[in-house]
Amino acid sequence: MTAVLLVGTGEVAVRAARQLLDTPGLDRLFVAGRDEGRAREIADALGPTMEAVPWPAVGDDGVPHGTDAVAVAVPAGAALEWARRAVRAGVHAAVVADTDDDLGALLALDDDARRAGVTLAVGCGLVPGLGDVLARHAADILDRADEVHVARTGAAGPACVDALRRARHERALEWHDGAWHTSRKLGPLLVWFPDPVGARECEVAAAGASVLLQAVPGAGRVTVRVDEPPVRSPTRALVTRKPLDSGWGAARVEVWGWRGAERVPVVYGVVDRTAVAAGTVLGVTAARLAGLLPSIALRADPASGARGLGALVEPTPFLAELARRGVKAAKFEGVPVG
Repeated sequence: MTAVLLVGTGEVAVRAARQLLDTPGLDRLFVAGRDEGRAREIADALGPTMEAVPWPAVGDDGVPHGTDAVAVAVPAGAALEWARRAVRAGVHAAVVADTDDDLGALLALDDDARRAGVTLAVGCGLVPGLGDVLARHAADILDRADEVHVARTGAAGPACVDALRRARHERALEWHDGAWHTSRKLGPLLVWFPDPVGARECEVAAAGASVLLQAVPGAGRVTVRVDEPPVRSPTRALVTRKPLDSGWGAARVEVWGWRGAERVPVVYGVVDRTAVAAGTVLGVTAARLAGLLPSIALRADPASGARGLGALVEPTPFLAELARRGVKAAKFEGVPVG
């Protein structure tokens, strides 16, 4: 029997649940949420394969016996605790993470995960996550990649909005000349995403830069840019300078490098509902870690340890599986600007 534990009851978790339930070979999907009533509602709505399980007390494992993989889509502190629980239980895990601090804490579990023989996939959303896989794919079609720039826009629910706000307030971090550099913010850059998102002003951030460098380790320069998320205020539930009701999210990935004697860019874009894209990435990753979807090869050998998604999976079969499930990337044609 193949079983997966899904941690979370938000928009991304529900989309991940649907993707896992649509994966051939999955026999049981457990769901745990702080709101146990909500977890039971989701399990009842999605059918008999799914079962709600209690949210454990601090220090308890909470991983049901026989679980093959854990998919985590909860805010930062709880996500780290669940990653630790998975490692202690000897179970592979895929975790969504949006800020540099969150990613750093998860990657710091690398030694523990290696000793436990556990694969910990860190950053399994839109960016970090899908953007890193696209960057690796672009680098693979070049003879040598030397610059990688990824930008993202869109949020999937209040927890994601809060994480992106923290990411925008973190120090700006950029990799160049063989070291990380913290630079003063120089203001936003206009980034063109696929329609219907279009142009958005994005600022350099630290979130996702470390796992992006893992995906393309030979790059001489690496940056991640994020769009401004909605902001909360004491008097209004949601205040924003741009419409968000559509729920659209997008990523733009630009990789420069050499093909023969010519330096050329490869530019990819992806646009979808943010929760759908992130949930599909999380669901597919967790299914692969559970031993399903064997067509998706893992790059790492051995695969144990904590790694970003772009350093873990072979990009072509992973992207093909996402496309089969409706999340498709496209190549930009023409000359990139900016």
